[in-house]
Amino acid sequence: MSGPTLSPPTAADAFATQYVSFWVGDQLLGVPVSVVQEVLNPQQIARAPLSRPEIAGLLNLRGQIVTAVDLRCRLDLPLKEDAESMNVVVRHRDESFSLLVDEVGDVIDVAGERMQPVPQTLDARWKNITRGVYRLEGRLFVSVNIQAVLSFGAVQAA
Repeated sequence: MSGPTLSPPTAADAFATQYVSFWVGDQLLGVPVSVVQEVLNPQQIARAPLSRPEIAGLLNLRGQIVTAVDLRCRLDLPLKEDAESMNVVVRHRDESFSLLVDEVGDVIDVAGERMQPVPQTLDARWKNITRGVYRLEGRLFVSVNIQAVLSFGAVQAA
């Protein structure tokens, strides 16, 4: 299954109304449905020597090599030793990337909700990859900026 190719974020990205949601730690996050190629159960990942810590390795997706990005590491959260990660496969600049997440949730429709700006008090690593937040049923839902997640050099630790 081939997904759409992402270009730099556009104004339309900011107005997405449906998101594939997922959990990293105790935080609910999501990416627009339009950028998701597919969602996979835990996969065998081959380590990539000398890669950045955020790169968990590579996986073979029906003959296509996909770079797996560990969102726990990317967000400076403790790694889970005992749990296998789910994969949210997205397209960015004509390549597929798998975002390793703790658990995949439902498709969340935020039509009628207003995206709030990124809170100034948010940790720098989170702030850099967040497009905005929604207040849903007593919890914050974080809209993830895929381009920022995959731009490793732009992240500065707090």
